[in-house]
Amino acid sequence: MKKLLWRFGVVLLCGLFFQVLSLSAISSEEPNNLLEDLPSVKAAVIVCKGMIDDGLYKSIRRRTQIALDDGAEYLIYEIGTYGGLLESGDDISKYFILDVAKKAHTVAYITTEAISAGAMISVSCQDIIMLENTTIGDCAPIMLGGKLEGVEREKAESFTRATFDRAAEANGYPATLLKAMVSMQTEVYRVKNLQTDKYEFFEGDRLPKDANEYDLDNKELIVRDDELLTLTASKAFEYGIARSQVKDLAGALDFLAERDGVAFSGEPMVLKTNWSEEMVRWLNSPAVMGVLIMLALLGVYIEFNTPGIGLPGLVAVLCFAVIIGSKYLVGLANWVEVALFVVGMLLLMVEIFVLPGFGIAGFLGITFILAGLFGMLIKNPPDKLPWPQTQFDWQLFANGVLGLSFGFVGFVVLAWLLTKYLPKLEFLSGLILVPAAAKRGGEMEVSMTAPSESRAVSVKVGDIGEVVSTLRPTGKAKFGGAIVDVVAEAEFLDKETKVEIIGIHGNRVVVKAVSSS
Repeated sequence: MKKLLWRFGVVLLCGLFFQVLSLSAISSEEPNNLLEDLPSVKAAVIVCKGMIDDGLYKSIRRRTQIALDDGAEYLIYEIGTYGGLLESGDDISKYFILDVAKKAHTVAYITTEAISAGAMISVSCQDIIMLENTTIGDCAPIMLGGKLEGVEREKAESFTRATFDRAAEANGYPATLLKAMVSMQTEVYRVKNLQTDKYEFFEGDRLPKDANEYDLDNKELIVRDDELLTLTASKAFEYGIARSQVKDLAGALDFLAERDGVAFSGEPMVLKTNWSEEMVRWLNSPAVMGVLIMLALLGVYIEFNTPGIGLPGLVAVLCFAVIIGSKYLVGLANWVEVALFVVGMLLLMVEIFVLPGFGIAGFLGITFILAGLFGMLIKNPPDKLPWPQTQFDWQLFANGVLGLSFGFVGFVVLAWLLTKYLPKLEFLSGLILVPAAAKRGGEMEVSMTAPSESRAVSVKVGDIGEVVSTLRPTGKAKFGGAIVDVVAEAEFLDKETKVEIIGIHGNRVVVKAVSSS
């Protein structure tokens, strides 16, 4: 009997041993089988860093479409920005919510900070994932070089709050906290709901009254009424704005994969801005635009004070071309404004090189140029007047005017310095002419190409000379012992043609042909 029981025990133990081995094998294979059963998806990382402007908006659209065309189902926007133009932020926000979210899952992956318009585009994504020790918040509207107060501030804040409310509604973020990122005078508390055991957020004047439903004695002040809300990654995660805080991109992908029950296929493609997009954005910054305007005006000024067409004129043309091209590429310049600017330049050239004096053509040329330039400061369709309609239009316009103003002031200072000191420097004196000085009997000192013994030669209206280089319509004519730079009156004159001085305007000597007799 004992032997029988012993044999039975051995058989039972062996059976249990083999059962444990089979269960272990099954459990070790189960994760692999589960992974094989998970749907495979593609992800793309789209880098969004630096100033938020219209150039970044267009770049985001371009790169998003590339990712969608490649089959990406998760679009991870890597954000690190202190903000920028709120109008551009709103354009990106609408694009994320109304367009991209219908085609793919959008994720804001904050790697440094998402401040101001950066917070706006972040909450417009369906998920926010933050690296540890990063920040998000502070989206109160400001105006560069000015101050928003009263009704103007409320207009700007009202629009911005509506943008954040739209994002909160679309993506399930706490609307009260998002509002506190935009407006001060918003005191926010976190209160625990005793029925659901979850925390809810209330403004100070909207706190619940029922102590049986909410734990009012332990309410937590999140932001005072004299603060704007800015949160670290840990607080954003605690308050439900960030879905997760991670150490790196791999951690973000692991979180999404586990939560959504998906498996990411391979490494995500990374799409950065290209060099041309960065250059266009840089050129449209107020500081760079001011420098370009200054150089363009300085080139025109030097060209006015020197005969013919030279390097300063070429620099001015290049600067204006860069200004117009960069504005056109970011959507600020339409064909009407470009046409106005070009027509203005042509009229001004006619006034300088063809018509004597300064008249209607010059006035119209300057008017058209200014109209074209100021029109490029505002985004408008060709059939609409370039006039700011919203607070953000005014902000964009003010930033552009500020850049133009800096450029103009810089031009005035440099022009004065050139006029005063450049002619005294022998190796640079050829770049600008010394202003003519009036003499007795209407005579004036003018610039000479080949002076004789005397450094200054006086000529006057009525003097007769001879063309020594073809006037088209500018060139050189010889009067007495000196060769003088002259401009023909609306005609081309060949060499050896007799000419008479009919006007002297500053350094500009105007001549006309006279008969040999």
